[in-house]
Amino acid sequence: MKLITLFKHFAAIIAIALSVGSFAADIQINADANDLAIHGYDAVSYFSNSGPVKGKSKYSASYKDAIYHFSTASNRDAFRANPEKYAPQFGGYCAMGVALNKKLDVDPLAWRLVDGKLYLNLNKQVQKKWLEDVPGNITTAKRNWFGIHNLTVAQLDDE
Repeated sequence: MKLITLFKHFAAIIAIALSVGSFAADIQINADANDLAIHGYDAVSYFSNSGPVKGKSKYSASYKDAIYHFSTASNRDAFRANPEKYAPQFGGYCAMGVALNKKLDVDPLAWRLVDGKLYLNLNKQVQKKWLEDVPGNITTAKRNWFGIHNLTVAQLDDE
């Protein structure tokens, strides 16, 4: 009887652990503790003439288990139809950081569209450095991303 009770407790713990893990944002996505990407900014708005704007929780979509907010229903629908087009490169981590083998958070207002792709940076000062050699930094970041995309920030900090 005790063995059955122990087994039930063990099964419950495993089920809880698996369910908690299934709701966390993909390790490849820069999201906050609530799985919110781009600090709540509307990913589609970067591609408009007005530039980035904060999204609203009533217009949300998920991608790679991260939550994206949008300023309008039409922006949300555009993202749902083609998330690869609008989601920031390198999972929303700082493009210059990835070029330096790091996963750094971003300032959503330090951004640039290059060849129809959204790149974010840690801040405007880091972005200035990144802008000195955009093609070279993108090439380096793409190469580095394949080595770090499945590592946590903590694992990279330990290296």
